[in-house]
Amino acid sequence: LAGLSAKHQEAAARALPNTLFGVCAYQGNELVAMGRIVGDGGCHLQVCDIAVLPRLQGQGLGKEVMRRLDDWMRASLPPSAYVSLLADGEAHRLYAQFGFA
Repeated sequence: LAGLSAKHQEAAARALPNTLFGVCAYQGNELVAMGRIVGDGGCHLQVCDIAVLPRLQGQGLGKEVMRRLDDWMRASLPPSAYVSLLADGEAHRLYAQFGFA
């Protein structure tokens, strides 16, 4: 719905508890934006599952999710940590604002 590829419920049930740090944004009880960081916590990490519901895109929610993920990484990771991110479509413009190329 928000541009993420479909995941089997079993895959999501295994993956989500292994999130090192995650951000969720809600309107009432509805999850409207999210992002998370996975990895070993020291050497190799990946920013993934950045998503905003289509009707709310372009309003700064994705930028706020990324800002919070970035703040956590800067405060929590050793300077030598390698953080990767894969981007689809025009999302690379958002991620470039946080140093991802």
